[in-house]
Amino acid sequence: MKKEALKYILGLLVVFLGLLVTTSAALGQGTPGVTDKEILIGSCSALEGASHFLGTETVDGAKAYFDMINDAGGVDGRKLRLLAYDDSYDPAKTQICFDRLMEQKVFALGFFVGTPTAVKYLPMAENSKIPLVGLFTGAQTLYTPLRHWVINVRASYYDETREQIEGMWGTLGFKKIGVIYPEDAFGTAVLEGVKAALKARGAEPVAVASYQRQTAQVGGAIDTVRAAKPDAVVVVGPSNTVAPILKQSHAKGWKPLFLTVSFVGTDELILEAGADSEGMVITQVVPPYYLTDLKTVALYRRTMTKYFPSAQPNFVSLEGFVDAMVLVEGLKRAGKELTREGLIRGIESIHEFDLGLGPQLKLSYSSKEHKGFDHVIPTVVRGGRAVPFTDWSTAAPK
Repeated sequence: MKKEALKYILGLLVVFLGLLVTTSAALGQGTPGVTDKEILIGSCSALEGASHFLGTETVDGAKAYFDMINDAGGVDGRKLRLLAYDDSYDPAKTQICFDRLMEQKVFALGFFVGTPTAVKYLPMAENSKIPLVGLFTGAQTLYTPLRHWVINVRASYYDETREQIEGMWGTLGFKKIGVIYPEDAFGTAVLEGVKAALKARGAEPVAVASYQRQTAQVGGAIDTVRAAKPDAVVVVGPSNTVAPILKQSHAKGWKPLFLTVSFVGTDELILEAGADSEGMVITQVVPPYYLTDLKTVALYRRTMTKYFPSAQPNFVSLEGFVDAMVLVEGLKRAGKELTREGLIRGIESIHEFDLGLGPQLKLSYSSKEHKGFDHVIPTVVRGGRAVPFTDWSTAAPK
């Protein structure tokens, strides 16, 4: 009898230990970067180097929104923490930066900057099955084909260049368009957007010239495009390369209508180019940061003043702020039992969502569409400020 009882007790003990091991294993396999108190988000962007303005401002805008959410209790009681590492806008540094974030076991990624780096990160995120939300680039490779783990917020460069060509072709009558672009994935992405918009009208650029990325050695490219006598020139690059193009062109007495896309970093460009930025057309993917009659722009201004009181408001940090809003909305919709797949499904459930950026900027996603916005806002630099317009005749060179 005693022997039978002992066997029974030993059997119960084995079952108990088995359950304990199973439970421990399950706990150990929980969602990375998520605890009862915290959600860890990772970022790689240009925090150092020539394009650091774009990275630091994007991250600061996102951090400001996270701080506001945390002070209000977080998401389902969890505080948001952002780990931001530098890749210097250098494709060669992307693997190291990504691996650092994976070692930290972040839950999701966000607030990445630049096309040459993004094209490296996209397959990394897809292969690791980790959400990547909000990239400061509009390269078409982000949108087509659909990437399950990549969530875009901004309009694409195809959207921006289409707006530019439509405005110049239809209203200004400018049909001789040139392009100056850097020899990298960013330059190629915008160039292809210009070509596609012109092809729809049975045309092509009258002249195209490239320059080495991240340098001011642009004289040859300027001379090549100038020789074709274009009505307007789309100039591609961050502010540290576009500003020298404007200055050198004007110094040579060449003053066509110059245009660029939102990646340039509008406020930094105006600062670096000074008077030479006057009259340049820059398409934007978020409203001007001084339009505080828009609910979210006003919230952005108040939040930045509170958490980054010495920061100057600008288009870039506003975009980082908006990207963070989208990520948080997705986290809320994903529910308390947070998973990476749940975050993707949460964002995909957002349809015609009013983010407080004006009636034309409604946020929409689906399982077949991961681009939140497609609206573009053209602006022209007047008196040291990017001024929005709807009539392209106001952008004609003076």
